[in-house]
Amino acid sequence: MPAPDSPAIPLPLIFGPFDPSGASHLPIDAVICAGLGTHAGSVATAIHVQDTAGTETIQRLAPDLVDDQARCLLEDMAIGALKIGPQYDPETISTLAQIAADYSALPLVLQLCAPPPIPDLEDLDPEETVGALLELLLPQAHLVVVDARLPELWAGQGLLSSTRAADPIAALHELGAPLVLCCNAALGPGLNGLVLHTQDQAGRRWPWPTPRVRAGDAESLLATVLCCLLARGLDPDEAVSQAVTTATALLERHFHPGMGQRILLHAAPLQT
Repeated sequence: MPAPDSPAIPLPLIFGPFDPSGASHLPIDAVICAGLGTHAGSVATAIHVQDTAGTETIQRLAPDLVDDQARCLLEDMAIGALKIGPQYDPETISTLAQIAADYSALPLVLQLCAPPPIPDLEDLDPEETVGALLELLLPQAHLVVVDARLPELWAGQGLLSSTRAADPIAALHELGAPLVLCCNAALGPGLNGLVLHTQDQAGRRWPWPTPRVRAGDAESLLATVLCCLLARGLDPDEAVSQAVTTATALLERHFHPGMGQRILLHAAPLQT
């Protein structure tokens, strides 16, 4: 006899680079999703040569392969939400934008980040990559997660082409982002935290501990948790509040597996 159907499990789909150290991006996003009661589909867009000390090289995958990976999953599984993590070239971003447009009913969490200074990316114009993010993906995102310093940097470089570019967050809203969650935002003298900006409304604020791990990658962790919560059917505003609490707890467990940085600990203790 066939086995009875299992209960519906939320299915987030994560687009991003593969980090073989397990410190960030894929596959650790899949582990985080599992810990939150969801099952993540994963679409690799690049492969890092990386350890706990840093990234040495990045091999970008062909956009056609990325497209095939994504559509194979989307046509087979009842995906509930999308997360797009760091992307390194305009062609891949264009491919992801078409996928997002074809599945526009799915909530999309977009992590905005600048291309890293890696020799493998020297053939690309970083301004073109950022421009593609802002023009093609940002307008489709339901929720954007970004380090607060990055929109200010892009505005100073003239990359936020908007009538409100003097206010970088307002410029992101004008370009199409309804909700922008900023990490490392100034809450007061000597105090940083998280600020949620909604269009034409005062932002909500949360304190954020200075982490010993993922100090430069908090937005990726938050974006993954948000994608899980949206896949479970939470509305974006409710998901942000719950994601802050969940991500803060995740930062409390970490270990030192190599000669570089500490990384998050998601493994359960062995039962003896």
